[in-house]
Amino acid sequence: MTTILSEETRLRDQIAEVGKSLFDRCFTFGSTGNISARLSNGEILMTPTNASMGSLDPGRLSKFTAEGVHIGGDKPTKEAFLHQCMYCARESSGAVVHLHSTHAVAVSLIDGLDPNDVLPPLTAYYVMRVGRLPMAPYFPPGDAALAEAVRNRARDSHAVLLANHGPVVAGKTLREAQYATEELEETAKLFLMLRNEKVRPLTLEQAEALRSA
Repeated sequence: MTTILSEETRLRDQIAEVGKSLFDRCFTFGSTGNISARLSNGEILMTPTNASMGSLDPGRLSKFTAEGVHIGGDKPTKEAFLHQCMYCARESSGAVVHLHSTHAVAVSLIDGLDPNDVLPPLTAYYVMRVGRLPMAPYFPPGDAALAEAVRNRARDSHAVLLANHGPVVAGKTLREAQYATEELEETAKLFLMLRNEKVRPLTLEQAEALRSA
């Protein structure tokens, strides 16, 4: 019991720390986005509704059973199902970060991109931390149909871009999910900066070598 409590305290503090870091560096703003982390017993801690990531109270995070039932903390975000379906599709995941980050959202608005892999492999670190980025079609915020769309795409990728909305990224640890989300946002920024330039992304062989490694 003491171990579980110690783990929970550590994760609560880490969620608040990561949230403030993302907020301070303008990866999120207002009360947008949410973070979750999974305890070793399957229970999930998540940032609550209407909370700014810049001023999270670790003691007021929403808490869920492994089955997704809200059992403590403040009222949960209506986007809690996005986290639940990522954990369901990717059982090894220990954390999920969902943002409405500016450049990733901008990419999600562009018509004609490949929905199976939205961004090209511009850098090795993007390929290693994100891999492929499928896009789920648009559904209104809180629409349960979005859960199925995300779950289907999450089976083959730990990062999914929601059309007209933003990215959802899972990781084995909270830090891993954070770093992958940041890499995705910065690559989206590069992609937009280079839209009118002839670019030289990694070749298919180079990208596959990184993914297999």
